[in-house]
Amino acid sequence: MEGERKRKRNGFGQNAIKLSDVARKSGVSSATVSRALNYPNKVSEQSRQRIQEAISELAYLPNSAGRALASCRTRTLGAVIPTLSNPVFAASVEGFETTLNELGYSVIVSSTDYHLEREEQQARILIERGASALMLMGAKHGPELRHLLATRNIPFVNTWIYDPHSQDPSIGFDNEHAARQLVDHLVELGHKNFGMIAGMTGENDRAAARVKGVREALLQRNLSLPEMNVIECDYSVSSGRSGFRKLMDRVNPRPTAIICGNDLQAFGAIFEAGAEGLEVSRDVSVTGFDDIEMASHVPPGLTTMHVPTREMGVAAARFLEQRLTGQPTRTHLRMDAKLIVRGSTGPAPD
Repeated sequence: MEGERKRKRNGFGQNAIKLSDVARKSGVSSATVSRALNYPNKVSEQSRQRIQEAISELAYLPNSAGRALASCRTRTLGAVIPTLSNPVFAASVEGFETTLNELGYSVIVSSTDYHLEREEQQARILIERGASALMLMGAKHGPELRHLLATRNIPFVNTWIYDPHSQDPSIGFDNEHAARQLVDHLVELGHKNFGMIAGMTGENDRAAARVKGVREALLQRNLSLPEMNVIECDYSVSSGRSGFRKLMDRVNPRPTAIICGNDLQAFGAIFEAGAEGLEVSRDVSVTGFDDIEMASHVPPGLTTMHVPTREMGVAAARFLEQRLTGQPTRTHLRMDAKLIVRGSTGPAPD
C-alpha cells in the first residue's frame, strides 16, 4: 500500500496519461494518434495539430519510457545544464551523479545553450527516456516546461540560485550578493570607473542578478554602471577579449575596474589587456566569477568568486531522492559564494 501511495503521489500508476486519453481529447482514434506520432505524413495537418495540442495539454509521454514511469520501475534522474563546455557545470553534474549512483540511481544529462525553449525540449526528452526527477539551473523556466512538470508531477530543484521567496525549491547561492562582494573589494581599492562584461541576461536569471547586484552596490556608493559600460556576450575567452576592446574603445573615461560574468570572460579580458599594452592590476583590475581551476594559474592570478559547484550537485541529488521516497525535505538551501583575491586586482591608477 505504501508503494502505491508513493506512485500516486508522484503522478505514476493510475494517474499515467494513456494514448487513449490523447485520442479522446483530440477527437480521433487511438490508431490515428499512433500514426501521428510515428508516421506524421500519413495524418492530415488538422488532425496532427489537434493531437499535438492534446499531447501538450495532457503532458503525454509517447514511448516506452512512459510505461516505465507508470510502473515506477525507473531509477533514473535527469540533469539539465546550460552547457557542457564550462567546467563549473561538469563539477555540479559530477557531484549529482556520484551521489545518486551511491543511492542506486542513474543520471542522464542534457544541455540547453542558455535557451528556455531548448530547456523545455530537453527536459521533455529526459522524461520520455525515464527521468523521474530533474535538476535544473536557475529559476527562470518557460511556461511549457512548468506545465509539463506540474502535469506529470515531476519533482525538480533549481540550482545555482537561492530564492527563499519562491514556491520552487532552490539550492544555491545569492548571485546579487556575490556580485556586491566584488564591488566592495574594488571600491575599497579606490576604483570609481566600472565596466562589466556580462553573460546574456535575457534568458539567464543568474547573469541578470549579477548585473543587478553590481549596479545596486555602486548606487549605494553614489557610483553608477551606465548601459554603455555593460557588454553582454557569451561565456567564452574570445567574447571576453572582444568585450574588453569594446569597453576601452567606447567608454570615456576608460574603466579602471572590469567585472566579468565568469572566469572565461575574465581570462579573455586579461589577455586583451596585455595585447593592448596594459598591465593588469596596475592599469586595470579584472575580476571573474566561478573560480575554476585555471583561475589560480593564469597570470597574474584571477580575483574571482568561488562557487560551491560540486556541493550544489550533491545537495540536489539528496533533495530529489528524498522527494521521490517521500522523506521530509528543506525547500531552500543557501550556500555561500566566497571572494578569492589574487593578483588581477589592485589599487585604482592615479
